Amino acid sequence: MTKITIVNDKQQLKAFIDFPHELYKADKNYVPELFIAQRDLLTKHPFLKHSEIKLFLAYENDILVGRIAGILNNNHNSFNHKNEGFFGFFDVIDNLEVAKALFEQAEQWLKTKAVDTIVGPVNPSTNETCGLLVKGFDTPPVAMMTYNFPYYQTIIEQLGYKKQTDLLAYDIYAKDFNDKPFRLMNAFEERLNKNGITIRQANLKNFDVEVESLRKVYNEAWDKNLGFVPMTDEEFRYMAKDLKLVIDKDFCLVAEKEGKLIAFALCIPDINQIQIKIKKGRLLPTGIFKLLLGKKKINAIRVIALGVTEPYRKMGIEAVFYGQIIKKGIERGFQHAEASWILEDNEMMNRAIQHINGKPYKTYRLYEKQIIQ
Repeated sequence: MTKITIVNDKQQLKAFIDFPHELYKADKNYVPELFIAQRDLLTKHPFLKHSEIKLFLAYENDILVGRIAGILNNNHNSFNHKNEGFFGFFDVIDNLEVAKALFEQAEQWLKTKAVDTIVGPVNPSTNETCGLLVKGFDTPPVAMMTYNFPYYQTIIEQLGYKKQTDLLAYDIYAKDFNDKPFRLMNAFEERLNKNGITIRQANLKNFDVEVESLRKVYNEAWDKNLGFVPMTDEEFRYMAKDLKLVIDKDFCLVAEKEGKLIAFALCIPDINQIQIKIKKGRLLPTGIFKLLLGKKKINAIRVIALGVTEPYRKMGIEAVFYGQIIKKGIERGFQHAEASWILEDNEMMNRAIQHINGKPYKTYRLYEKQIIQ
């Protein structure tokens, strides 16, 4: 019989974070999350100042067999005029009954919050990792993307969850490029200059000041996306502090007009190429050296964000961003890039990536289910 326990102490939290390491130990594509980052996300993240997360563990015969989180995102509901709860951090053995017991606990907790729909997986929101991998299991995930066994899809759908939307990840290889992206870049850049719009690298030396402008662009550029919720100043600075450790100035670009930021593009090196070798996500005693020494060997990047504020869309800023990123990537010897994630119905962004020979190769799905009170 499955026993469900609520996480309420440090030892249980450690078990919650570490469970996937045992579950995926034979899977060559599994990338362990860094323990310290997961611990802080679940205990110290500014998200917790306005919202709630309840963690559950499943045991059978005193053996840990699954985990899930129930999530109430008050800012999401307020901004989107919704009454939704979320599930996330879901991992389980291949057993429908265990999964059912976990979801029932998460759903029951969310019922006490009077929500009418549950959506997921999000960890803990669409501003962090989210989506269930449903296509593209043959390669490891890139930085800050999720990974799971194929049987998760079957289990979640058997429990009554339906597709809400798909998130696409595009594969872009340097060997597939011709000069088209660069011709587009040059043509659009000339036109942008005539309109007083300039493209430059983000100022990492004065990053704290730059961050506030980046947050404003982020919250405005993505506000029409499904499931979007604006990041508070504290949340954005928390994310920026983490990203600053891996950001490369060559791949963090901004567009500005008359000194005001109107768009930005952010790429990060695929640190998962190193993280996959760090046992149980522990930086000590040797993981930190693998992380520091392995950065020069990374041969891929992830385009993690590219947004343009509404008045300046369809002017070619996106094409210039992609052209400059591709050019610099080739110069630096990067062989591969992933652009992710893109909503399946975001025609403008999907078309822009397809124009530079990007091909969708992984699909992540968000599910939803009505909750009967």
